[in-house]
Amino acid sequence: MRLFVAIDPPPAALEHLAAFVDDLGTVRAGVRVTARSLWHVTLAFLGEVPEDRLPRAIAAVDRAVEGGPTGTQVELAGGGRFGRGRFTILWVGMDGDLAPLRKAAARGLKSRRLAFDDKKFHPHLTLARPGDKVPREVIAADLDALAGYHGPQWTVDRLVLYRSHLGPRPSYEPLHVAPIPPTGPAEAQRTGSG
Repeated sequence: MRLFVAIDPPPAALEHLAAFVDDLGTVRAGVRVTARSLWHVTLAFLGEVPEDRLPRAIAAVDRAVEGGPTGTQVELAGGGRFGRGRFTILWVGMDGDLAPLRKAAARGLKSRRLAFDDKKFHPHLTLARPGDKVPREVIAADLDALAGYHGPQWTVDRLVLYRSHLGPRPSYEPLHVAPIPPTGPAEAQRTGSG
């Protein structure tokens, strides 16, 4: 099974982004946007994992939230392009420091001896794969629009372990949700809560 660990923007952030995306030239040109049900921000991509290692992956995600960062404020903002020509992909970026969450996820996965793609972390949400179906000037205008985009801010409150189903109609199946405590252990002791 193909697995990845992600954060999901809340409905208000997704609705705001969807309204913005509807005005992009790429969309008006008839290019299909990534289905909203697939919108997420990947923290760690595990790739193919044998089914008998699923409990390890679940334990890794739980470990990531146990002593990890809390109260991470983020927003979907900015954007850009990966690739050129027929490999063009448009994405929206993130404002807010997701590096601590990425590191916590990596520590959790390493602790359970699960391999993951540890290339340079570039948090983003994939919007569309226009390839070379859209004129360059339309892509350039969309990139200008994305550069100025700012969605509503939210606090990351959970990590999700997903299974990716490939094919003509890809889908992501949530296998495990690990809530992030609203305060860390040290803060809970200082405030007397927890």
